[in-house]
Amino acid sequence: MILVSSCLAGMKVRYNGTDSLDVHIQKLVEEKKAVTICPELLGGFMTPRPPAEIVGGTGEDVLNGTAKVVESSGNDVSEMYIKGAYEALNIAKEINATLIVLKENSPSCGSAAIYNGSFENRKIAGNGVTSALLKREGFKVISEELISEIFLHEDM
Repeated sequence: MILVSSCLAGMKVRYNGTDSLDVHIQKLVEEKKAVTICPELLGGFMTPRPPAEIVGGTGEDVLNGTAKVVESSGNDVSEMYIKGAYEALNIAKEINATLIVLKENSPSCGSAAIYNGSFENRKIAGNGVTSALLKREGFKVISEELISEIFLHEDM
């Protein structure tokens, strides 16, 4: 079973109340080959919510307590991001996820790049909090940017 970010399946759960629909992912969900999650909602956030970025590092650093997730207002929301990551991990284990496709650049879900914490639309290499935890636990996590490539090479 595949675990995917809810926003990629067309659910309007992003911080600003929008989605990031990916038709390949939507198809997987419709065919019951994928289950959706939103780590931020699992952590207790509502939609819409203030934008947040990781300050002082990456998702790994947040998990290690050396960086934090901060809203644009300056409010530290690290604990909610960590809670959501662990809830996502529980779901990944429950469904025995063989692949996890998460929204790139997100402070939760980024699997190759995240925003750098300046709120100036600048990105750095790194994982979001949920991606970092899932990878640490041995799950294969990729971004939606790679899903079409997989569709071309594998029969999902």
